Amino acid sequence: MATIGCDVGGRRRVLFVASDGKRKTVRLGKVSQRTAESIKHRVEQLLETLAFKRPMDADLSAWVTDLGPQLADRLARVGLIPKAGAKAATLGPFLGSYVKGRADVKQSTATVYGHTRRCLIEYFGAEKSLHEISQGDADQWRLWLGSHEKLADNTIRRRCGIAKQFFKAAVRHRLIAENPFLELVAAVRRNEKRYYYISREEAQKVLETCPDAQWRLLFALSRFGGLRCPSEHLGLRWGDVDWEGERVTVHSPKTEHHPGGDCRQIPLFAELRPYLEEAFEEAEPGTEYVITRYRDSNTNLRTQLQKIIRRAGLKPWPKLWQNLRSTRETELAETYPIHVVCQWIGNSQAVAAKHYLQVTDEHFRAAVEGPKGAAQNPAQQAQESGRKPSQQKQENPGFSGVCDGVQLHAHGLVGGTGLEPATSTV
Repeated sequence: MATIGCDVGGRRRVLFVASDGKRKTVRLGKVSQRTAESIKHRVEQLLETLAFKRPMDADLSAWVTDLGPQLADRLARVGLIPKAGAKAATLGPFLGSYVKGRADVKQSTATVYGHTRRCLIEYFGAEKSLHEISQGDADQWRLWLGSHEKLADNTIRRRCGIAKQFFKAAVRHRLIAENPFLELVAAVRRNEKRYYYISREEAQKVLETCPDAQWRLLFALSRFGGLRCPSEHLGLRWGDVDWEGERVTVHSPKTEHHPGGDCRQIPLFAELRPYLEEAFEEAEPGTEYVITRYRDSNTNLRTQLQKIIRRAGLKPWPKLWQNLRSTRETELAETYPIHVVCQWIGNSQAVAAKHYLQVTDEHFRAAVEGPKGAAQNPAQQAQESGRKPSQQKQENPGFSGVCDGVQLHAHGLVGGTGLEPATSTV
């Protein structure tokens, strides 16, 4: 809360306690009580945004932007608004300090930050003031990503999300009043054209073409184990393989920041076991890691897999390694409850539904053919046997020619509202 004080001579001031516990004053000079009340209200709003570390709303941001230099300077001196001319208020230095300060992120995330940083500086220029970037500028930058960089839609969405993250930090550091990238669409969409189901026949062709046991295992770990490549493959140790318990502990760098996400256990799947055993038999005594030949950071597993797939007489599919995981999760979901499958694959049900589970041609064929071994209804049975329902009823008094629900109704076991059970409320 803030209060208004009045000096001898009619000079007013706004007094408040800052977040550091110190009492501070904004001197207003000779102004009316009404003006002092209005500024006091704004000071309280600014204190609230600082306390809860949230950006200013549009009305407060507009008020700060339109402030006269004298009052703006007084508010800045007590830490309520950014100081004019701050060094970090230009794009290049700010992005550099932000990326450098994120030592907590993995190298892959830092690389993504670098791509977005490069695009922002290339479009706006390193000396562009953060205050000068508007929502309209952000919209034009997004269009530029598609026309100049020629990026796919989901890549554009990811970079917009990172840019939004950058400028959110600028708001929290009080360098700008609002985030110009806030309304850019950043959610990654499901792209059906990029999905591909790798059948077992295709997988077998690729496995037969792999140059050695470790390459066969790399492929099998994704296709039959559902592991992320390369992080989970390269992190797998022989100590993680419980041959007797028939389980494998998978360490996941990608999800280790989530509670309980540092590792998971998967079954020692029957399809995966032969390739693990083959690699184990070839491993030197005392070998720690399962994959030893392809650990060099310069090894491009994606390019090598493309060559192997072509040698197998197949066309490389999109998202080579992710579609192997996607195929396995789709396959497992046919047999096991989805919460169990997600536990094994290492993702959430929401992520599985949005980015992994596929609808295959086999699903359509099964739907057309119907469940194998399913019981036919009496009308179908009568039709196939060449007899009318009435003839079956004479031979089988318990047969009504319709579903059993009508028989139950005749005995008073169900209500008279139809075949579905009656409900007490609508």
